[in-house]
Amino acid sequence: MVSLPSSVDVAIVGAGAAGLGAANALKDSGLSLIVLEARERVGGRAHTIQAAPDVVFDLGCGWLHSADKNSFVPIAAHLGFAVDKTLPPWRERAYGKAFPQKERDEYMRALEAFYDRVEQAARSGRDTPASRCLEPGNRWNPMIDAISTYVNGSELDQVSILDLDAYVDTNINWRVRRGYGALIAAYGAPCPLALSCNVTLIDYSGQDIRIGTSRGTLTARKVIVTVPTNLIADQAIRFSPALPAKVDAAAALPLGLADKVTLALEEPEALPKEGNLRGATMRTEMGTYHLRPFGQPCIEGFFGGRFARALEDKGDGAIAAYAIDEIVSFLGNDIRRKLKPLKESRWAHDPFARGSYSHALPGHAGKRAMLATPVDGRLFFAGEATSPHFFSTAHGARDSGERAAKEVLAAVRDS
Repeated sequence: MVSLPSSVDVAIVGAGAAGLGAANALKDSGLSLIVLEARERVGGRAHTIQAAPDVVFDLGCGWLHSADKNSFVPIAAHLGFAVDKTLPPWRERAYGKAFPQKERDEYMRALEAFYDRVEQAARSGRDTPASRCLEPGNRWNPMIDAISTYVNGSELDQVSILDLDAYVDTNINWRVRRGYGALIAAYGAPCPLALSCNVTLIDYSGQDIRIGTSRGTLTARKVIVTVPTNLIADQAIRFSPALPAKVDAAAALPLGLADKVTLALEEPEALPKEGNLRGATMRTEMGTYHLRPFGQPCIEGFFGGRFARALEDKGDGAIAAYAIDEIVSFLGNDIRRKLKPLKESRWAHDPFARGSYSHALPGHAGKRAMLATPVDGRLFFAGEATSPHFFSTAHGARDSGERAAKEVLAAVRDS
């Protein structure tokens, strides 16, 4: 960790994928720069931990979505991180009797028909809640809504149809064996970082921009802001002069919630590697479970939306307790003694995230471009919420940081 300089050419606020993307893009520019990060670590909403001696766990992002277009894939190769191309468990590897294949087939047809209706509705150009594309009375609607809580972090009634349709998904999903968060941390290792440095003020009223932090004040010619939308909407960072349009745009792009838990599994050989476990539930309040990821002796659980928030609000350990109860309901009471909570995420209660990833509220799909627009040729904005097609992903965040860096270089040339 470097000491806080008194002045730099470019200050980057946030050391998540976006901030690190910007820093790496500027490292050979000849401009002095610093990345200001409130946490004691880099990565933001990407965080790999050693949950147990034989369990590596990504508390945050874990999948290289749209891997054939994902900019972290070549970065992983360059940094020596092995990429696992095993097919994801959510379609191909159903396990157990809780969700028979016939019902899975019916559900998949209903889900695909829903996305077809979203695509058709988006052609009208009218931005309405995605829930309007659910077929009235379809038995699978609650489960389709549950999938939205994993994909969008929110139920469909809070998701813009135009925004949902704008997302690019090539359906190629790979993983990083050592952890996505570990890859992003390695990507950020060469960057000049000021950790435990919480930015609270960005005053651009003078010739130089004054930045107030928990470690003191510094000035910069340009600032790239990469913090999550909820922090901008809550005005955790104060801008002077105020930026009401940015605050409004951020509020229209709130972070939904997707939480994860990992459970140690005794006698792992009794369950298949890379299996998928969930029930044919007629409710949105459900978990889905990844059996033995990478063959590890554990089960990962996933929860989203209002249900994840309710579990978080019950306190630490509530997600794990629910996951164990639900797994027992699928596999029988004998498995309860074989499961032990290891670690769970609580992203809504993380003060520097306040959620997981962004979705556009109905009627506000255009706010991503508004949030990304520079201010006064000196303030620049990046982050997954500013990505037009890869929002909610780490690579979308990284690419947006690179885009903001290019905007900074263009502004320097023109000044």
